[in-house]
Amino acid sequence: MYVRTIYMTGDPANVDGFAEAVRTKGHELLAAQPGFRGMGLFADRELGKILVGSWWEDEASRQASDEALRDRRAEMMAPFAQTVTIDNWEAPVARRAQDQGPGAGFRLVRMDVEPGDVDLLVTTFRDTALPRVQKVPGLAGISLLVDRDHGRAAVGALFADHDALAASRGAIATIRGETTAKARVTTRSLEEFDVVLATAVPHT
Repeated sequence: MYVRTIYMTGDPANVDGFAEAVRTKGHELLAAQPGFRGMGLFADRELGKILVGSWWEDEASRQASDEALRDRRAEMMAPFAQTVTIDNWEAPVARRAQDQGPGAGFRLVRMDVEPGDVDLLVTTFRDTALPRVQKVPGLAGISLLVDRDHGRAAVGALFADHDALAASRGAIATIRGETTAKARVTTRSLEEFDVVLATAVPHT
């Protein structure tokens, strides 16, 4: 699986209106593209941040969708986004959630990793961290994303509600610390968001 993320910041007063446009019109545009396998839409209403992740069955589909939707995407983002960062990822480990909506919570951890250690990170996460994380109450889905060329990685975790998200912080911090040490990665940032929409399209 392959993922494109779009990270935007803007006026917090405009978050809800923009998020609704992405939830409806944005999702419709993405879903019409070949190879589309789901979308995550996450908001930090207090600070004015929006994160959109789109899932694709192969790298070619992700690239083709980017080319097809670039102009429409720019038009849609213009009323809100004052800063925009677009990243492309491979998802070597993904435990996709059932559809989630308002009330669910999302945690994003960004990491730096030497390109030569990416496979070590993947193995460590899959074999050591994942079995422990999946026992944390309220976890609804978790994925490891990697950018092998630029030495970056991210872990996104969905929780059924904000109480579960908050209650998980201590246990996840312990697992994260042990995993990053073993995999030789550096944690770059830790953020939490409200879930606006999280969908997964099954393979047919």
